[in-house]
Amino acid sequence: MNHEEKQVTTGSGMERVDDIGRAPSPDDIADAKAMDVDALKLAEMGYTQDMRRNFSVFSVLGVGFSLTNSWFGISAALITGINSGGPVLIIYGIILIALVSTCVGISLSELASALPNAGGQYFWANELAPKQYANFASYLTGWFSWAGSLFTSASVALAMGSAIMGCITLKHPGIVDPNTGIPPAWTVVVAYEVVNLFAFFFNCYGRVLPKVALATLWISLISFFVILVTVPSVQHHHQPAKFVFANFLNNTGWKQNGIAFIVGLINTNWAFACLDCATHMAEEVARPEKMIPIAIMGTVAIGFVTSWFFSISMFFSLTDLPTLQTTATGVPILELFSQALNNQGGAIFLEFMIIATGIGCLIASHTWQSRLCWSFARDRGLPASTFLAKVRPSLDVPLNAHAVSCFIVALLGLLYLGSSTAFNSMVTACIVLLYISYSIPVVCLLWRGRDNIAHGPFWMGPIGLFSNCVLLLWTLFTLVMYSFPPFQPVTKSNMNYVSVVYAVVVVLMMTYWYVRGKRTFRRRDERHEAAVMEAERHMSIVR
Repeated sequence: MNHEEKQVTTGSGMERVDDIGRAPSPDDIADAKAMDVDALKLAEMGYTQDMRRNFSVFSVLGVGFSLTNSWFGISAALITGINSGGPVLIIYGIILIALVSTCVGISLSELASALPNAGGQYFWANELAPKQYANFASYLTGWFSWAGSLFTSASVALAMGSAIMGCITLKHPGIVDPNTGIPPAWTVVVAYEVVNLFAFFFNCYGRVLPKVALATLWISLISFFVILVTVPSVQHHHQPAKFVFANFLNNTGWKQNGIAFIVGLINTNWAFACLDCATHMAEEVARPEKMIPIAIMGTVAIGFVTSWFFSISMFFSLTDLPTLQTTATGVPILELFSQALNNQGGAIFLEFMIIATGIGCLIASHTWQSRLCWSFARDRGLPASTFLAKVRPSLDVPLNAHAVSCFIVALLGLLYLGSSTAFNSMVTACIVLLYISYSIPVVCLLWRGRDNIAHGPFWMGPIGLFSNCVLLLWTLFTLVMYSFPPFQPVTKSNMNYVSVVYAVVVVLMMTYWYVRGKRTFRRRDERHEAAVMEAERHMSIVR
């Protein structure tokens, strides 16, 4: 038996359990058996166990929630919602998006339970699509999902860069650019790059990642609780309930309030994006067919509770809404803290808690994007796939995929120097591209027939079918409506350039498909042949 197999079968968390000083516990033995079964299931899909299964369900939940982090998402993109509907948009938009996200979560959980694989949606598309379309459907899905993950990381890094510069501006207002009324773009980009580099190092050693994931989960929840309690308790003047639950503001220039509400939903939708994150950890957790659905649905549940109560608390504590919209810090939530506490130091401390939460979000996003890149590369879906598909055994991470993904995110940050409007279009793109990547395998599932695949432990029957339909309809809705410009009249500086982002992604992936990918991308039957060979090899080892 080779070294990898010995690791899979000899210990909990891939560590040896035959230590002289301690006999294996029943839990160790149960985990070892589960990992052996998981490795066999992976081999049946045509893959080998390249990384240790170090993650527990709670650490996977930590990665999933740290990335989605709905209450943080609301705080980071607050200005969009304020202009496009005010408190009404945020409060009721969260409920709407949470319901949609529940359907998205059910759809993803069913597939992750039936076909647990780090490739996630691109692997499902490859398995479920008709044979003649399987490769192309899988290839499209993989590119859409990886592009969405890169844009997500860029948007989180920008939120952190803006927050850091907002805190500095609050203490030193002289650095504000007189032309824009906010910190200069280059300072935000510098902070962006520093945060991106800082978060990079946390994903360079696999053994510590589960602990980092749990730590970021607790940092987020503790920060949420401290802010939730502190801000309304120190604020002497509170808004009436009518302001919070019935105050609709339309500062977009759109005459139709409905359109203003819809374009503002990007704020709340961003706060519930990236629900597929946990699915790409399927090869790093034992019993993924059970654990991944728990992590996905837990992310939605915690996200709704934290974001909804956070928003209510903040809007009750608001004193001057116009100042939030024009704050020189460029960070409305920081201005809200300053109004409530009437103390710059206290406001910066609370914003620091959001920054710490945001860094945890970026770390989780790096984990997610690197697993997407690595898993897609091992099926030869990307340029330099051989390089990107390598896993460093000593580090237990796909370091090459991680480094390249973070480098691309660093390059994306430079776009902010040219046009903040164009950069912000990537926020919309990350939402819609991910929905498209979820929809392709769901369409394949419905075409094949929901009862024509082996169901996993998480299977919702008619509820799952309803959730699939909601996901598909919502994807079409966002593809059209999120392309609308956020403000009227439309100018070069406020145009929604998301269609350009889509075009760039499509041109890149189609160019590579016709130049090389069409010939090299691993076919379904090629994988199945590899699975048979792996099964035969395993049987020979057993004999």
